[in-house]
Amino acid sequence: MDVRPLNDRVLVKRVEEETKTPGGIIIPDSHAEKPSTGEIVAIGQGYRNEDGTFSSLSVKKGEKILFGKYSGTEIKIKGTEYLIMQEKDILGILQ
Repeated sequence: MDVRPLNDRVLVKRVEEETKTPGGIIIPDSHAEKPSTGEIVAIGQGYRNEDGTFSSLSVKKGEKILFGKYSGTEIKIKGTEYLIMQEKDILGILQ
C-alpha cells in the first residue's frame, strides 16, 4: 500500500534525534520526546485555486523540515510510522 497525499498535504517521515546530550548524557527512549523534524517523502499536487487550477507547494520531496509538536496525523505504512500534514503546519525548511 502506497499513499499519495492530496492537494496541499505532505507525507513526512520523522528524523530521529540524537539520544545523547552535548555533555555526553544518554537519554533513555522512555523519556525522549518525539522529534519535530522530518523528511518529506511525498507531496500533493498543490492548492486548488478558484478557477480550478492548482498552485504548486513551496516544499519539495526530500527536504528536511521543522514542524509543530502536535502537527499532522500519524499513520503506519508497512511497519513504518509517517505523518501526513498540510503545508501550513510546516514551520520551516532546515538548511
